Amino acid sequence: MTQDATLIDHYGKGGLVGRLSRALDEAGLNQDRVSWSELSALDQFHTRGLEATIELAQLAGIPAGAHVIDIGSGLGGPSRFLAAKFGCLVKGIDLSPEFVAAAGFLAGRCGLDGSVEYRCADALALPFDDHTFDLAWSQHVAMNIADRDRLYREIFRVLRPGGRFAVYDVTAGDGGEVLFPVPWSPGPGTSFVLSPDDMRARLTRAGFRVISWADRSRDGIEWFDRRKAGRGAAKPSSLGLHVAMGPDFAVMSQNLERNLREGRVSLTEAVLERS
Repeated sequence: MTQDATLIDHYGKGGLVGRLSRALDEAGLNQDRVSWSELSALDQFHTRGLEATIELAQLAGIPAGAHVIDIGSGLGGPSRFLAAKFGCLVKGIDLSPEFVAAAGFLAGRCGLDGSVEYRCADALALPFDDHTFDLAWSQHVAMNIADRDRLYREIFRVLRPGGRFAVYDVTAGDGGEVLFPVPWSPGPGTSFVLSPDDMRARLTRAGFRVISWADRSRDGIEWFDRRKAGRGAAKPSSLGLHVAMGPDFAVMSQNLERNLREGRVSLTEAVLERS
């Protein structure tokens, strides 16, 4: 099985739209129109969830009506947030046909299908012309991509001069090898975390200028702590990433938390500008 096929299988459990529809019904969200914010437990597929998306958007300085490419758009939560809050027009790309279909389904339920569009595509060969977008956006995606130099060149290519790249990724730590499975990969064959220094060097080599750069590892650990503290008091919800990823997601999430606490991985948040 190729790396792409392994990833599609990891993220692409069949019948996802049907499972999402049933989960919305169970959560009492079976009306024709739901708010994007009501889906945040379900569609923010990265550590720290919606708070990380809001934080990154604030750092990125997004102009109203910006044209955005969301690379590795997943279930589409961040793209719908950007469309709703900033009036962005967003093109989302993802390798998983199941995720693309699910993102479109959820956009329709939120009434945002006129502002967001999703398609299956490879981040290493973006199906867009040069200088198309004002902003490139990516959260917890590049860890699946071995050829990071080519990825960053492609992002640079499709951005307009002065455009920005907002990125939030899992990066390597100095605490030892990553323990698998994790949310982005079942094993080391599809996991390509870089150290923050290596990631920054490659972005700079691609032509980007750093606007902001931060280690959010401590914030991630505190987020896991808050989730644990609130779990006993809260009624279990039908909405969550387990709907997309299946019952094994609990183990993946626990391993991510352990990797983060033991310094095996870190969290890097950055905003960069294209020359």
